[in-house]
Parts: sequence; structure tokens; C-alpha cells
Amino acid sequence: MSKMLKTFRKGGIHPAEYKLTEKSPVEILPLPEKVTILLSQHMGVPAIPVVSKGDTVKAGQLIAHGRGFVSANIHSSVSGKVVRIDSIPDLTGYKKPAIVIEVEGDEWEENIIQSTDLRKDITLSKDEILEKIRESGIVGLGGAAFPSHVKLILPKGKNAEALIINGVECEPYLTSDHRLMLEYGEEMMVGISILMRVLNVRKAMIGIENNKADAVYHLKDIASTFTGIEVFPLEVKYPQGGEKQLIKALTGREVPSRKLPIDVGVIVHNVSTAYAVYEAVQKNKPLINRIVTVSGKSLKKPSNFVVRIGTPIRFLIEAAGGFPENTGKVISGGLMMGKALNSLDVPVIKGMSGILVLPENETKRKQVEPCIRCSKCVSVCPMGLEPYLLMPLAQTGDFYRLEKEMVLDCIECGSCSYICPANRPLLDFIRLGKTEVNKIIRERN
Repeated sequence: MSKMLKTFRKGGIHPAEYKLTEKSPVEILPLPEKVTILLSQHMGVPAIPVVSKGDTVKAGQLIAHGRGFVSANIHSSVSGKVVRIDSIPDLTGYKKPAIVIEVEGDEWEENIIQSTDLRKDITLSKDEILEKIRESGIVGLGGAAFPSHVKLILPKGKNAEALIINGVECEPYLTSDHRLMLEYGEEMMVGISILMRVLNVRKAMIGIENNKADAVYHLKDIASTFTGIEVFPLEVKYPQGGEKQLIKALTGREVPSRKLPIDVGVIVHNVSTAYAVYEAVQKNKPLINRIVTVSGKSLKKPSNFVVRIGTPIRFLIEAAGGFPENTGKVISGGLMMGKALNSLDVPVIKGMSGILVLPENETKRKQVEPCIRCSKCVSVCPMGLEPYLLMPLAQTGDFYRLEKEMVLDCIECGSCSYICPANRPLLDFIRLGKTEVNKIIRERN
């Protein structure tokens, strides 16, 4: 069966799956007492506040305006009073500008349609749709959080032939996209149709790994009532959700080094982004909430929640049964690519798809041994890099050599660290190297 399924061919691994929440329907998380809404929840320039301390705001109200081309608007996810505009620690622990709102009731902006009725008729023009997406502050919800309206404005001389929708969700624990496809499949399809109209393409390809067969069959049934949308089951292989890997799997095309998907005629969006586009265009609803998987073997009630942006992570863990005593680490994102948190008070942001609570015995780093040149890291790298070489170059500060060795092509999937028999922190040093190489390039330009 797997030979018949599409996949990418270079590298990849098969980490154990812990889809503890795949059968857990999405629950609406109650409102917290206070939300902290960061002004930099996207790639690019932070948004600028348009409210002041003491102002009363409604859910869906613009509170910070995206400045510059690559930026995104920020909206209040709740109704209440602005009690603070200050620098607050984000997921990395560094202080970033944020707006703190004390929740008072749940009053929404009047033009937002809150009914659950499906609205299929698309009446807006391409330019009107693009403006709605920009106004609504939609960013890529697969993790990168790149402003969606920017991705939809094609460079001069470039044309899209197809839209690819990423429903892979190959991270071991995460199921937020899976549940969205099952529970909001029709709305998502309308969102895909809207994106097709903006890009002026007649074909959309939805890629879903075959361990989500229920989603594959469900969406195939829905797609039969739409024009130009096709669902493709994919072989289960990490990191198939990587943009370049998904393009290779579905089209056979390879995105060249330092190039973008549009250079091979495609644009890629996540399933959750497509749903957010539906809500923005058809219901005037900005991006103020999202589905988050809260999972871990020690949690009493691993769950999928619809969460308002700015909700403290502590609040999600409490709703999932409380903080287990044996916890060693809490991770924002997935097991392979997520980042460990140093506080449970950091807020949910637009690009956050999961919170993992891991027991102490699974988070202790093993003794690092010398590299034995086994080349396993090379064989699993989906970008064809040599991680065993990149790590010592980063350690010794040879960043110009790192650039020549194409370190910026690394998608930070963690396959190299996962497979290394010597327990070497390959990805940690490669990330460091990428940061320094990017600094050098910025200074050069």
C-alpha cells in the first residue's frame, strides 16, 4: 500500500506516533481572566498599538496595526479593558511588546457573524478578498506565521499553477489540524476556494498523511462537491509537512536552494490557514482564536481546544487535568521542532498549534559522545545536508564556511539529532549557525 502513496524521496524518518488526542473532539476553552496579546506573533515587523491603557475593547477589534509590507494586524481576542501595554516575556523568554486586557464579558464587534451557518457563496473580488485577509491579521498557522496576504501577492513575472494545502501534521503528538479537517471540513474547503480565486488557479491539492485515513475519506467526499480540489493520501514519513518536501511529494518538483515555492509554480497554505481565510472573508472574523492540541502521556485529559489568542498556557494545562508532578519539560509546538518553555505564563500566539507536557524521564539529555562518522544524519536529512559537518563549523565560529555549506537550507526538522547514535545536539548548533549566518548576510546587504 505504501508504495502507491506519494511521498518525498530524500531523507526522512519515522518517529513513534503519540496521537493521544486524535479521537478528542474540539472543545471551546472558557475565557481566562486576562489575556496577553503579543504584538509580534508573525514573521516581519511587530505591529504598532492603536489603543491605550484604560481603553475598553471588544472581541475582534483592531488593537495593533501591522506596519511595513511584511507585518500583520493584531486584534483583541476578548472584550474588556486594556490594563497594560508593556514588554512581556514571549516563548523564548525575551521581553517583547504586548497588550494586556482584563476580560469583561464577551462582547464582539458588530460586523462579525458568529453563527455556525456555512456560507459558501463567494461574492467578493480578488482585491477585496486580499484586503479582507490583510485586515484580519491572518498568518500561516502551520508554524512559520508568515503574513498570509504577503504570500498571496505574487512577485512580478511569477504565476501560480496550483495551490497546495498542507494537512500533513507529521509531528508525533499534534492533532489540531486533524480535528479541524474532520469537524470544519466544509468551511475549510470554502477557504481553499477563496484562496484559489485570489491566486487565479484552477487546481488545489490537499496532502494528508495516511495515518489520518478518516480525514482523507471525509475530505474526499466533501471535495467531490467543489471544483478543482483534490485530496491526496501520503505515505507516513517525517518531515513531510515541510513545504519543500510536500511540494516534492505532490508535484515531483524540487524547489531550488534559496528559492520559493512560487519559483516552481505553486503556493502552499496550511489547512488551518484556509479555515481562517473562510472565517475572515465569509464572516468578517479576524484571527483571534485557534485550535491547540494539549497533550502528554502524564496528562489526565489530553485535549484539543479552541483557544483565544493571548490565553496563558497555564490555563490550557489546567483544563487538560492539571500540571503532572513528574513533568520535566513543557514544549510549545511539536516534539520534533517545538521549543521548550521557561514559564507557563507565556500566552498562546497565532502560530501555536500544540502544547506538550513531557515527563522528566523523557526529557533528560543523554551523554554526548564523539562523532563516529556513521553518516546516519546525512542519510535522513531531507535537504541533503551534512549535519555532522555543520555542527563543528558552528561550534568553532566558521560562519563563512557554514554559509558555503548551505546551512540556510536547513528546515530545522531535527531528524539529524533524532537519529544520531552519539546523542550529539546537531540541530542546536545548526540553529546557532543559521542565526549568525543570517546576521552576516544582513550586514553584507
